[in-house]
Amino acid sequence: MPAVIPPPRSAAGLLPVQRLTRLEEGEHLEALLWAAGPGWRMISSAVLGGGLAERAWVLNAQVSHGYRRPDPARHLADLALMAGAEGEGVGLMTAADVSAYGHACDGGTEAVATAGVTVRGWAASPTQGTVGPAGPGTINIVAALPVALTDAALVNAVLTVTEAKVQALLDAGYDCSGTPTDAVCIAARTPQPGGEVHAFAGTRSLWGARLARSVHRAVHAALPAPV
Repeated sequence: MPAVIPPPRSAAGLLPVQRLTRLEEGEHLEALLWAAGPGWRMISSAVLGGGLAERAWVLNAQVSHGYRRPDPARHLADLALMAGAEGEGVGLMTAADVSAYGHACDGGTEAVATAGVTVRGWAASPTQGTVGPAGPGTINIVAALPVALTDAALVNAVLTVTEAKVQALLDAGYDCSGTPTDAVCIAARTPQPGGEVHAFAGTRSLWGARLARSVHRAVHAALPAPV
């Protein structure tokens, strides 16, 4: 496997990402790594570490536009291992340039988004597709909240993030709801004995509203200008 060279971390607070560079089959590719550490529960649609579980890191890896590997989860796990990530984590893929990521925060929440919109459209499309895990483009969103959420609230947070993503697309001038391969990862603190656990993360709840604003700004900042 190619070497991964880590530049300095970003200046983000709750969600500091590290840019990683590698040479793969003659192509220079980048990735973003959030080494979150212990104490986080994450809900994700990612190919690696998806579902709802305690996770210690998130990797958002750029791959080539012609990506055809049959083992994307293994590929992501190998990249994370080379980057020094420890424990179980979440791995996302995209053909977009992850160095052009957007970052935003609001009221303690933070979001990092990468956005490729080469192939885009509306969710309720009459065409049935068979796009794999790393199509040309992909909007990947990683968001973090500094509080604990119930399982239901984490599911609710996925809805909130998705609505904020679509709003950002429309505000940026795109006539679509996303790409066929969009993915999300939302992290909340692991509940502690006797600690507060929030039961709501919808767009009008305290933490859901903050999450929506941070995601909206991050996605909007990551989107290229429509052509």
